[in-house]
Amino acid sequence: MRIKLSAPAFLLCVIFFISCAGQSNSAIYPVPDESYFETEKNVKTIDTGNIIETKNGMAVQFIPDWLLAFIEGGIERVEKMDLYRDKYVFIGRNDGENFTALNKWADNFSAMRDFPMLAAVRIERRMILSASLYPDNEYGLFFERMVLNAYSGEYQGAEKEDIFWIKIKVDNETIELENDVLSETYNFFILITIDKTVMRAIITDMMTRAYDAAVPSGAQAAAVDRLRQTFFEGF
Repeated sequence: MRIKLSAPAFLLCVIFFISCAGQSNSAIYPVPDESYFETEKNVKTIDTGNIIETKNGMAVQFIPDWLLAFIEGGIERVEKMDLYRDKYVFIGRNDGENFTALNKWADNFSAMRDFPMLAAVRIERRMILSASLYPDNEYGLFFERMVLNAYSGEYQGAEKEDIFWIKIKVDNETIELENDVLSETYNFFILITIDKTVMRAIITDMMTRAYDAAVPSGAQAAAVDRLRQTFFEGF
């Protein structure tokens, strides 16, 4: 069973370079551009033609609008829906063949306990894509402090709104099937939302605390100030 909580593998690289912060001979590399994160934001990852069952029955039209929007256009498409225009949307995702385990995971998913991972990845990605260099070089200690604040933060107001699952048949052209048995997998999705005003206040407080702890100066201070002023543009 694979857990997909939208956490980019690039985080490992970020952690490595954080450990090098402050060294005069730290390497400087160009930051990955927006295309690096396309699978997280705006790519159709599921062919609706391969859906053979859903939580509400066999027909694809029974899939809720928020999930159809996510399948077709990612989080950005969901947040453009009238129902969610004043909210930030996050979707936890898990897939595998063990329905019981997946169902338990979804039922036990806690907005208070598990949401910080989803929120932190989005916050981190925003900082990475705003930087012209690796963010630990551009923002200095502020980046490390902000990442820590994001992953350990409390996001009061986050709500677990819905759980939905679909069952899909695996594309026979992309895998080798044993004994010619059709492979099927369950995909579970959890919809979590938080009011934009509330989320912005939480992140603004995180940035203030990170800035005060890091005390950046010079070029890094200027970069941090620009980030704080424009952070929610495209967030």
